[in-house]
Amino acid sequence: MKNKVIFGNWKMNGTNTDIKAFLKTVDKKAKNDKVIAGLAVPFTALETAIKKAKNIKIAAENVHWAENGAYTGEVSIPMLQELGVEYVVIGHSERREMFGETDEAVNKKALALLKAGMVPILCCGETLETYENKKTNKFVSDQIKKGFKDISAEDAKKVIIAYEPIWAIGTGKTATPEIAQDVCATIRETLGKVYNKTIAKEIAIQYGGSVKPANIKDLMKQKDIDGALVGGASLIAEDYLELINYNK
Repeated sequence: MKNKVIFGNWKMNGTNTDIKAFLKTVDKKAKNDKVIAGLAVPFTALETAIKKAKNIKIAAENVHWAENGAYTGEVSIPMLQELGVEYVVIGHSERREMFGETDEAVNKKALALLKAGMVPILCCGETLETYENKKTNKFVSDQIKKGFKDISAEDAKKVIIAYEPIWAIGTGKTATPEIAQDVCATIRETLGKVYNKTIAKEIAIQYGGSVKPANIKDLMKQKDIDGALVGGASLIAEDYLELINYNK
């Protein structure tokens, strides 16, 4: 059985002072042989986080696919590598919805990260309208096919997928474990068709969307859910520790 992968996502929250205090509290308590614990923090806090974290993997929340160029305000892969960043969240629904990121852009980022030896955490998920119209499985399956375009089978195994229904992010609503499992199973089935079933089984699929200590255990029991991408609850040290140590 592969390790669970549980990452917090701080979004546009937290200063260097905040991350220092947070890691001072949680990092030494984050040792768990069955869980890969991580934290995605703003660009400005990355260097501090990497220096202070010993047991927690640190991720960037976004990246551009180009190595350099006239892309004012963007951050490149070499810039992240210089800091020691290994994981990057790409295609988060907030990036897609608020900043117009497309499946094609997410695919470019995934390919560039893999080429650089880094780990993409590739997000996918549907709107409330798509969910209510019962089009979730096709919509998410299409996102996966486009996101993994031209990615080799060997590289595909390195990608972490985060399924986050948009209607459950920051709303207090959570997909039931059964709903989350159904979509994650569809994702794995899609990967099996793009590659094969053996490859599909090796790819970690997280669930995200109002994940908290109260529901983490039930979500982690599901066959095709290999971890979680957690928003608000990851900002609270005690909650973060409960999440990453849910199995203790």
